[in-house]
Order: sequence, then structure tokens, then C-alpha cells
Amino acid sequence: MTLDAVLLSRLQWAWVIAWHILLPAFTVGLASYIAVLEGLYFFTGREMWFRISGFWTKIFAVSFGMGVVSGIIMPFQFGTNWSRFTDATADVLSPMMAYEGLMAFFLEATFLGVLLFGRRLVPTWAHFFAAVMVAFGTLLSSFWILSTNSWMQTPQGYKVVDGRFVPVDWFAIVFNPSFPLRLLHNVTAFYITTAFVVMGVGAWLLRRNRTVEDSRMMIRMALNLLIILVPLQILIGDLHGLNTLEHQPAKLAAMEGLYDTAKPMPLTLFGIPDDEAAIMRYPVEIPNLGSLILTHSWTGAVKGLKEWPADERPPVALPFFAFRLMVGIGFIMLFIAVAGQILQLRGRLWESDWFLRLCPWAAPLGFIAVIAGWTVTEVGRQPWTVYGLMRTVDSVSPSLTGTDVALSLAFYVVVYLIMFPTGVAFMAGLVRRGPQPDAASDRVESGLASRPFENAARTASDS
Repeated sequence: MTLDAVLLSRLQWAWVIAWHILLPAFTVGLASYIAVLEGLYFFTGREMWFRISGFWTKIFAVSFGMGVVSGIIMPFQFGTNWSRFTDATADVLSPMMAYEGLMAFFLEATFLGVLLFGRRLVPTWAHFFAAVMVAFGTLLSSFWILSTNSWMQTPQGYKVVDGRFVPVDWFAIVFNPSFPLRLLHNVTAFYITTAFVVMGVGAWLLRRNRTVEDSRMMIRMALNLLIILVPLQILIGDLHGLNTLEHQPAKLAAMEGLYDTAKPMPLTLFGIPDDEAAIMRYPVEIPNLGSLILTHSWTGAVKGLKEWPADERPPVALPFFAFRLMVGIGFIMLFIAVAGQILQLRGRLWESDWFLRLCPWAAPLGFIAVIAGWTVTEVGRQPWTVYGLMRTVDSVSPSLTGTDVALSLAFYVVVYLIMFPTGVAFMAGLVRRGPQPDAASDRVESGLASRPFENAARTASDS
């Protein structure tokens, strides 16, 4: 049996990034949440904000550590598995990835140290400032990573010299056509993901009568954010879909399972894609609705995949089903957000056992939606690494063998299946403990610890 180095390299990349993206999907939103909590504590002095912030900071630290370990693998794969791609795009992509490391990751890591270990050593304003910087760093990291990926989707601002992409307009490269909406769509998804986790944890603790005041506040804050962001995300998603129709029409056709150009186009709710026959089998459709959504016209025309040569069409099944999964989860989230707000407005939220039971089960929904959306983005781009310009099959390292990739993939599978369950189990232990009160005497308001060696000296004398 011949092992396909290209296919295995794609599987390895998919395996690594599918696990890794779960962490920024959580930590980006969680960092901003912690910054809000620290700000509320700084301005109000209420102990509740301090407890909740400390609780989520511990969970953030574990997630951040796992993200560093899982994320550092990906740059190595550019050299080991995708050297042709790296060589061709280095002048464009390397500076942006360097900016992510130098401007974002170092900023996060530096102030995370203050956030974690300065809790009793720095004044409240400094701790709040550290939290804001960590949150800003996560957003800055998202900016550069998504700009890099978006350029691969909608390349602009370059010229090709001797087979290499050379930058000619950095503004056009960074702010390429799909980037602004992709940034908004992803960051909003990250915030929604975090809000559902916070709400799920709060409901779990509340049903067990643990830290009741803190748990109720977590749920209330999450609901107030979700009722804004979930409808907003649906609007952003629609705009992003129109952007895809304009700049990546083949991907859009794959998402919709559209093989033949249609005017008007029905909305296919379900079907079985058959790429070999280029037909959607057993379709369940709503006439004209696809045209209305995509062209804002009842009879608008949308190109089908047959408009492109067979070797330039993305596979349909994965984008088709992943897109429907993402949209379906979006409407479930909308229902939960609206139901929670109605219960809250009617004063029945804390007595609604069905809703409190539902929230922990809904906590993973954001992660599933993020993975589904990323699947649509990356599989829908095929057969290209740089859309329309560089094929995936031409991007792998020339010396790479299928056996090499099979061995490394097996190693990554084993390591990730150990690391991630261990990290999740550790975070689950922190959740079971819930927010813990800190003694007021342990905190510093003036900026200098009061008699910092007093406890150490007392311990030494006692021994």
C-alpha cells in the first residue's frame, strides 16, 4: 500500500489545528471576560468580582498553556511538511506571523505573568491593566493569524517573481478582501463560545448550590452578552457568505451543494452530495430561498460547481454538512439566548430547572460550531493553498514520504489524546471547586507588600 504524503500531511495539519483552535476559541473571549471582571473590581471594590476573576484566571492559565504547546507545533509543519508553500509565500506570510509572535504572543505572555502571580503583589490598578493587556494581546494575535489565513483565501497586494509571491502593497495584503468580515466572524464566535462555557459552569454550580451569588452573576452576564452577539453573529455570517460568493464562488457552491448553475436557486436543507456524478441526491429544498439569501433577489442566479473544471472544484460533502451543522448550532444558540432572557425578564430564571439543566449541555456548542466553520473555510478552499494560484499538491515538501508523515501523525495523535483530556480534567477539577474567597489581608492596594518577609520569618522561627 502506498501512503499518500499529501493526504497524510493534510490530515496531520487538520488534526493539530482542530485541537489547537479549541483553545483560542475559549481564551480570546475568556481574556476579555477576565479584563471586564478586573475592571468591575477596580471600580467597585466588590469582592464578588475578585473571586470570579480569580476563578476564571486559573482556568485561563491552563488553557493558555495548552494553547502554547499545541500551537508551537504548527510552524514546524511549515518546514517539515509544506516547504514548497513556505518558500513561495515566505515574503508575504513570514512577516505577518512574526508580528503575531512579537506583538501579540509576547504581550500576552508578559502580562499573563503579572495577572497570575501579581495578584497579591501589585496594586489593583496594575492587575486590571495586566488583564486588559492580556485581552488585547489575544485580540492582536487573532488579528494577525486571521489576516494571514485570509490572504491565503483572497490573495491581494502581491506580484509573482520566479514562482514566489513578493509583496507590493502591505495594506492590501493585511486588509485583503475577506479579512475584515472573517475577523469579526471569528472573534464574535470566540466570545459566544466563552459565554456559553461561563453560563454552563455557572448553571452547574448553581444547581449544586455552590457560590450562589457568583454563579448567578456568571449566568446573568453571559445571557446579557449572548442576546446581543448571537443575532449579530447571524448578520455577520450572512455578510461573510456574500463576501465568499464574490471572492470564492466555488467554495460557496460547495457549501450550498450546488453543482448546476441555478436561477433561481433553491435553499438545500439536506441531501447526499455525489461528486463523481456531480449531483445532489435526495435533496430537501425550499424553492427560491437560496437566491433570496445569497443575491437578495427572488430570482438571482448563482454559479454551480460545473462552471469550474473538475480538478478545480472543492469536495462538497465536508463543507456542505459542516456549514449546516454550524448554522443549525447558531439557531440553537439563538433559542437558548432568547429563552434565557425571557426567563430573566419574568423573574423566573433561577426557578427554571429545565433551563439550568440545559446550560451545561449547551456549553460545548460554540466549540463544535467553530470546528465546523473552520472545516468549511479550509476544505472549501481546496484544491488550493493560495486560492486560485498555488495547489495543495504542489505545496508539500519534495523529499517527504508517506511513511514519514504517518509516523509523525501517529505521534501527534497519541500526544494530543493524552494532553487534552488531562488538561480538561484539570480544568474540570477547578470548576468543581468553584470560586474561592481570598483573604483581604493577602491583597495589596498601595503597590508594595506590607512586610513581605514577615510570614517567611515567622515560619522560620516556628520551625
